[in-house]
Amino acid sequence: MLNDTVVPCDDDPDERTGESAVAHAGGTEPKRGMFSALGNRNYRYFFIGQVVSNSGTWVQRIAQDWLVLSITGSAFAVGVTTAMQFLPMLLFGLFGGVLADRFPKRQLLMATQAAMGLLAAGLAVLTLTGNIQVWHIYLFAFMLGMVTVVDNPTRQTFVSEMVGKKDLGNAVSLNAANFQTARLIGPAVAGVLMAAVGAGYAFAVNAVSFGAVILGLLAMRGAELHRTPRIPREKGQLRAGLHYVAGRPDLIWPIVLIGFIGTFGFNFATILSAFSYSVFHVGPGLYGLLNTAMAVGSLVGALLAARRSRPRLRLLVGAALAFGILESVAALAPDYWTFAALLTLVGLFGVSLNTAANSLIQLRTDPAMRGRVMSLFMMVFTGGTPLGAPLVGWITEQYGPRVGLLACGLVSGAAAAGIGLILARIGNLRLRLDLHRGPEHQLVTFVPRQRTDLDVNVAAAA
Repeated sequence: MLNDTVVPCDDDPDERTGESAVAHAGGTEPKRGMFSALGNRNYRYFFIGQVVSNSGTWVQRIAQDWLVLSITGSAFAVGVTTAMQFLPMLLFGLFGGVLADRFPKRQLLMATQAAMGLLAAGLAVLTLTGNIQVWHIYLFAFMLGMVTVVDNPTRQTFVSEMVGKKDLGNAVSLNAANFQTARLIGPAVAGVLMAAVGAGYAFAVNAVSFGAVILGLLAMRGAELHRTPRIPREKGQLRAGLHYVAGRPDLIWPIVLIGFIGTFGFNFATILSAFSYSVFHVGPGLYGLLNTAMAVGSLVGALLAARRSRPRLRLLVGAALAFGILESVAALAPDYWTFAALLTLVGLFGVSLNTAANSLIQLRTDPAMRGRVMSLFMMVFTGGTPLGAPLVGWITEQYGPRVGLLACGLVSGAAAAGIGLILARIGNLRLRLDLHRGPEHQLVTFVPRQRTDLDVNVAAAA
């Protein structure tokens, strides 16, 4: 039974929900500032800690991919490393959501962040002592993925406890901006560390960075958290979460779209290292710059998303379609700098679709179900990587990086177009082209079929 406060297949169902009812009654919903979520003290501490920790994560990610490529010379091995890190999410991701709904999120995050720091420290010791082998990297990537199974849904849903519903969309966008800011810092730091002292110190830097998140969590005021009721332990909770999503088209189709994009579109660890190594023949410094170029676009996209009061389904589908097209065009880039410029646009639309999907799903989900729904979201987004990364790595190794990236872009674009048409059909919408000029005219938009039929009847009568 669908929630009767939502029209899940509408082009913009949020306009039919409680908060926007004011606008339909003649009032207006107040606009939120770009950084309004930072007005919450607890979220500020969390945000600062995440900047440090995310920077360390990017330092390790760049160093790890380059280290695997240096040891093996194989893009497929880089894909396997990525797959090992995300395989646990595919296998056990839904159980992480149950734990996120069942236990105090703040304490759970302290435990997962400490575990991630210890894993990074272990990888640093093996590398610095000269004992590192590629199977060690696979093993540590898998163990990191096991911790992430719990950390991801807990961290995603803890945002609503820090800021409440009114600033949730803004906080999700700021989290994306936070991650992309770190993506600017991390690769640059990784390039310097790898060139100067080697990958081992990059892993050590990441190990230390998790302390910033733990300190931020300890400094929070528990009384200011918007705590959601914890569910008691009982049978059938995982099944109940799946049943909840299955009855909500406004949740399941965005999740399916994100699944396609995550499985095929977001294989940049495999693709960018292969382009740097085999197509443009550049070293770790310029390889890091490609990640920085994408981060610049992603940061701009995240900040633009933070200005929007509520996300829309058509924004999600449109951003996914643009993302797939731009990936396909980037695959044909004639030189390094053109490729880097196109990656900036890929990053902008990639983060736009990710933040739109994240906000849409969290805002439309019952708080008691949010951990399980977000674990499903993260499972299909990152859990598809174990399937996509080795396949993209194999295509890249057999037919070249350009064919690999082109395949990623074509699959992503086709998924966006197909699911967009499905949503339009379910919502009884149709595509309309408007060739008139002016700010009030949109070239492409969806309109209700009833409205178009009425216009046709009126025109015939005239």
